[in-house]
Amino acid sequence: MKDRPRKRYPSDLSDEQWALLEPSLPAPVKAGAPRRTDLREVLDAIFYVLSTGCAWSALPHDFPPEGTVRDYFHRWRRDGTWERIHDALRRRVREAAGKGPEPSAGSIDSQTVKATRTAGSRGYDAGKKNQRDQAAHPG
Repeated sequence: MKDRPRKRYPSDLSDEQWALLEPSLPAPVKAGAPRRTDLREVLDAIFYVLSTGCAWSALPHDFPPEGTVRDYFHRWRRDGTWERIHDALRRRVREAAGKGPEPSAGSIDSQTVKATRTAGSRGYDAGKKNQRDQAAHPG
């Protein structure tokens, strides 16, 4: 964790946002070396990439190393961290709207679209029994 403050970016988490997301992050592993990377800095770096569209390798140098940030992003995708964050935010939005934290029903809508006719010849499928075969071989 850094001793010097880094530049603030518009994509950085506020203290309130960090307090909301932090409980959804994986707890430190008890075995092994202690974590040296500040997870808030990692999240800020991930949100910087997502908001600017820059490549991982184009992260400003005051963020943790790009390999570290990218590894956390992929690890959290595999272990369900992003899903937990999404669920926590969804519950908060629903409660703020005066609804229960979990949706009680869903709806699915579908639409049929008429496709255009195939241009040109359709060819002949020898495996299909069609009108021409029935006329040539009655019975």
